[in-house]
Amino acid sequence: MTRSGINFSRFLSLHQPVVENNPRTGNFGALIKVFLSRTKELKLSAECQNHIFIWQTHNALFIICCLLKVFICEMSEEELQLHFTYEDKSPGSYSSDSEDLLEELLCCLMQLITDIPLLDITYEISVEAVSTMVVFLSCQLFHKEVLRQSISHKYLMQGRCLPYTSKLVKTLLYNFIRQEKPPPPGAHVFPQQSEAGGLLYGLASGVATGLWTVFTLGGVGSKAAATPELSSPLANQSLLLLLVLANLTDAADAPNPYKQAIMSFKNTQDSSPFPSSVPHAFQINFNSLYTALCEQQTSDQATLLLYTLLHQNSNVRTYMLARTDMENLVLPILEILYHVEERNSHHVYMALIILLILTEDDGFNRSIHEVILKNITWYSERVLTEISLGSLLILVVIRTIQYNMTRTRDKYLHTNCLAALANMSAQFRSLHQYAAQRIISYTCRHLRRYVCVLDKLCFPHSHCSTLRQCFSTLSDNGEELLSLTCSHILRSYASSLFSLLSKKHNKVLEQATQSLRGSLSSNDTPLPDYAQDLNVIEEVIRMMLEIINSCLTNSLHHNPNLVYALLYKRDLFEQFRTHPSFQDIMQNIDLVITFFSSRLLQAGAELSVERVLEIIKQGVVALPKDRLKKFPELKFKYVEEEQPEEFFIPYVWSLVYNSAVGLYWNPQDIQLFTMDAD
Repeated sequence: MTRSGINFSRFLSLHQPVVENNPRTGNFGALIKVFLSRTKELKLSAECQNHIFIWQTHNALFIICCLLKVFICEMSEEELQLHFTYEDKSPGSYSSDSEDLLEELLCCLMQLITDIPLLDITYEISVEAVSTMVVFLSCQLFHKEVLRQSISHKYLMQGRCLPYTSKLVKTLLYNFIRQEKPPPPGAHVFPQQSEAGGLLYGLASGVATGLWTVFTLGGVGSKAAATPELSSPLANQSLLLLLVLANLTDAADAPNPYKQAIMSFKNTQDSSPFPSSVPHAFQINFNSLYTALCEQQTSDQATLLLYTLLHQNSNVRTYMLARTDMENLVLPILEILYHVEERNSHHVYMALIILLILTEDDGFNRSIHEVILKNITWYSERVLTEISLGSLLILVVIRTIQYNMTRTRDKYLHTNCLAALANMSAQFRSLHQYAAQRIISYTCRHLRRYVCVLDKLCFPHSHCSTLRQCFSTLSDNGEELLSLTCSHILRSYASSLFSLLSKKHNKVLEQATQSLRGSLSSNDTPLPDYAQDLNVIEEVIRMMLEIINSCLTNSLHHNPNLVYALLYKRDLFEQFRTHPSFQDIMQNIDLVITFFSSRLLQAGAELSVERVLEIIKQGVVALPKDRLKKFPELKFKYVEEEQPEEFFIPYVWSLVYNSAVGLYWNPQDIQLFTMDAD
């Protein structure tokens, strides 16, 4: 019996008699006892290649899993436990020592997952054991609120299951690392039987075919049929179970032991002893783990695992940051961000936070500019025959900010993007000309947008027609197409607006907003929130100017292309030197523009690009560094918000719902998240 193509809706029509009669008959408990007794011989059966014994045990577990899923969906936890505590007693007898079959079952599943060797004949039962654990934990799906005390906490965080913690986490990680593919269909069911065994084989096959018919008639109703087939169901299911366990909330009297195990495991090459205060510790091959993480980043769950390890396990983070092949990890993350339109928002967030965590390390920020990449085929805006990993990272992050500002307008996303760029800025090295151009042009785009929104806010009925015409020439992809004439008009007009602002910045904006609301109050159309737009744009401009300033202050001599791009757009930057919000940060930028503009003027007119770059490189040596004002170092650190489980638990279970192999829940029963959520 297997999960492929199972029609759960047909199974559900058969379960009702079991649910109704089990409190009287105890058939479910009897089935569990049969399974428990058989698992004691499972390891020996695997070694002896006893296919029929393993097949029968797998079928028992499969039925247990299906019924357990129905019970959890339809019953309270108290009612569920009644189905596990049935005891066959004679009339009038009483016993206070009834065995807890649920705890027995969970311990048995943990032993099965961790101790049974993974062979062709045990692959399916290993997958089934992991799936049954996921099903046991699925009570969270049917509650809107995050569960902080449940049957999961009772059994998995204390008692007999607790000693299996580190071994279970280690096994699940290795299942993910190894990505073992399932055996070919039929290869693991029954070998060719001798003539003497033909009758037994024929009877067993007949039973199997009958059960198969029950579970496959119709062949619809399972979302698994609509998802692409996974190369390793065991790896996928193990990863999902690991994420679910890692994100369980702490119990009232004990922290989550699975999270503790994930936070503390070490490399197999690390011979230092574990501190006595570290519970559930174990060792794993970090090189194999790193390789698997690099190869599997196309899935949400692999990216979430990478985030979890980088954020929570300092041993893993230190190891990864010391790797000399970081491009193998960073490139898949950049590709996720580059295809932001095709990814769900949670996947994009995780990829972005991974970059932010990596950019907290100065060594990483330096090393990525030393890695030279060739022919990045998935980057389609421009042919990149040769570019550093650092410059590519800048291009992708700026593209992500631009997409967010024009589409989703999510402040959390663009703030983290800018934080990653800011962390890198002091170590910018040999920026690719296109990366330098995008830093400056993106800043200029928001400078122009700022003037336009400020104009609409301050003078809603007297927009400068020339100004409006200037902005109408902005193309869809955000590249500025303003003519030189328009730039001069814009500069003059901006100076007047900034002069007005410089008197009382916040007061002017407040009065302008009230005036706008008063003048448009008679109109039924929604009022544009220009003041909020202005604040968002101002934040972005401020951060971009700080990033440029940080680069000029710390690594001017390494980045002639950035100076070239800055000089090319100097007209627009010069008008912002009088803006009250940017005056301080504009000092160094204005100094660099003035210094190099003077040297270019002395060199004469009609200079080639090569000649301009040569003058810039010579000028860098001549520019006194003490003339550049020192600002505090730009450093941002990722910190999880309070109660992160409110985000992560629904996210993890949405991944289980959408990605688990052969598990189907009626979408109408799901309470934890909305079905149209990412």
